[in-house]
Amino acid sequence: MNKKQKKALNSIIISIILLTAISIFLHFVNIPIQLEFVLYMAPYLIIGYDILKKAVKGIFNRQVFDENFLMAVATVGAIVLGEFREGVAVMLFYQIGELFQSVAVGKSRKSISALMDIRPDYANILVDGEIEQIDPDDVEIGTEIIVNPGEKVPIDGIIVSGSTTLNTSALTGESLPRSAVSGDEIISGCINMTGAITVRTTKPFGESTVSKILDLVENSSMKKSRSENFITKFAKYYTPAVCYAALALAFLPPLILLITGNSPQWSVWVIRALTFLVISCPCALVISIPLSFFGGIGCASSNGILVKGSNYLESLSETKYIMFDKTGTLTKGVFEVVDIFPEYGFTKDKLLELAAYAENASSHPISLSLKRAYGKKLDIEKISDVKEIAGHGISAVVEGKTVCAGNIKLMKKLGLNDVACDKIGTIVYVAIDNVYAGCIVIADVVKDTSRAAIDALRTNGVKQTVMLTGDNKQTAEKIASDIGIDIVKSELLPADKVEEVEKIINMKSEKEKLAFVGDGINDAPVLSRADVGIAMGGLGSDAAIEAADIVLMDDDPAKIALAMKISVRTLSIVKQNIVFALLVKFICLALGAVGIANMWIAIFADVGVMIIAVINATRALRI
Repeated sequence: MNKKQKKALNSIIISIILLTAISIFLHFVNIPIQLEFVLYMAPYLIIGYDILKKAVKGIFNRQVFDENFLMAVATVGAIVLGEFREGVAVMLFYQIGELFQSVAVGKSRKSISALMDIRPDYANILVDGEIEQIDPDDVEIGTEIIVNPGEKVPIDGIIVSGSTTLNTSALTGESLPRSAVSGDEIISGCINMTGAITVRTTKPFGESTVSKILDLVENSSMKKSRSENFITKFAKYYTPAVCYAALALAFLPPLILLITGNSPQWSVWVIRALTFLVISCPCALVISIPLSFFGGIGCASSNGILVKGSNYLESLSETKYIMFDKTGTLTKGVFEVVDIFPEYGFTKDKLLELAAYAENASSHPISLSLKRAYGKKLDIEKISDVKEIAGHGISAVVEGKTVCAGNIKLMKKLGLNDVACDKIGTIVYVAIDNVYAGCIVIADVVKDTSRAAIDALRTNGVKQTVMLTGDNKQTAEKIASDIGIDIVKSELLPADKVEEVEKIINMKSEKEKLAFVGDGINDAPVLSRADVGIAMGGLGSDAAIEAADIVLMDDDPAKIALAMKISVRTLSIVKQNIVFALLVKFICLALGAVGIANMWIAIFADVGVMIIAVINATRALRI
């Protein structure tokens, strides 16, 4: 609990103790009504002071008709009519309900905040010849920061000294690293892979993508669902209407009785009107509906799914078409050796070993994948005369043998013309002492959960899955076939992807939603155009995350089906709360108007319904 919640809890406990003690005391002792009033005012003011204060402020600010005004009028009215205990009890139970929903919302918000604590912890600056770690927020524009190998670049800037290789997968969604030298721009979120660099910052940390994401999370409640907008509009007209109805109930029946020559029974009808007011308070709806969505968002966040607003959570349940980027979304975005084809007496193991030795000095993804596949420590004393052949590959002398590894152009340069490999993927050709030794196939591997993700989406009612990629047709169709994608569009530019999305948007019905799942900068326009944009957050680009409506923090496509399940469940809870709250309200309002429902039933109709609805709403926190 936070400080405010603890204060509210203390007020509730003190008020309960006082109310119980006063009730017991008055059961055994008869005292004047004036003294009874004074005794009951102590717990009433302790528990109701802030509500009375808010009601008065609302009147002065011309925002009269809210739950604070209703509770203030009802409880003050009850006290004026001598119903002291009922007045205190109504305010007490209302505050218990308020505390309950505050704690529930706080837990959900804490869950999201903990997940989203992804900002860089520090930036390195040079102070008196020594490196000092400081908060990135304290780094001003123009400050020179040092980024060591293995560290994340905390702030955008320009490299002023040093050179390195950057892992830009978090920015582009692609696995190929890029070289960076003095004078190059560098973006926060890159991983420095090889050498220490000094960067002059060009932006404050507050404008970095991580900061923008955190801001989007905090303001997710601004993007309301249709259900929340309905409740907001409903409360806007409902609250004044019931206030005027209560006023009419207090005055019209007594006046009619008076005109017809009967006793007006003012106190009876005023008590009915106050009971009517307590029953009518719409807080069960006003609190439980947003809380249900916030619970759904919290549940999603605890499962590694960031939803930026309840409107997107609602739209996800209506999604019937899902389009995917390929690299980094359905595939891992990293190269791996998938097959080896030796020739002329070489074995697979020997061919891989010689290729790994030849590529030992390179940090290129293809070289790294060969060394990973070999999996053994390389004895560098066996390697000599390493030469990089620009645009072709590499050559090296390994144990006295000249090993050349590279593309088909390298083989042709060596005079080996009839060696083409018809396999799908990136082909590394290997020649030993100018004799073709075979080829190694390296490919972007499909994620383990991609096939299950597509199957789960069909189970959840998705009509069509489409893969959009800039990759070649042969590779794209092979991957689409492996994971069960319905339609594949290959060799596309970013503008082409937007065009493909537009085609489905124009084809589908208005109630059906289209989602796009991507991870790179080039996916940002499509993510913005789709009804629901879903970005890969772990490896996803800053631009993609900012443009997306939902972010999968662990890059697992199977989480899309889970997000849809959470969405459907949350909407089910929302509908349950709306039907339950309105049904109980209208029944109790009718009973209160004719005098069947007393103040205690009114308390149940208000606070009881609110607590039940809030408890039901918290079910959305778990799936």
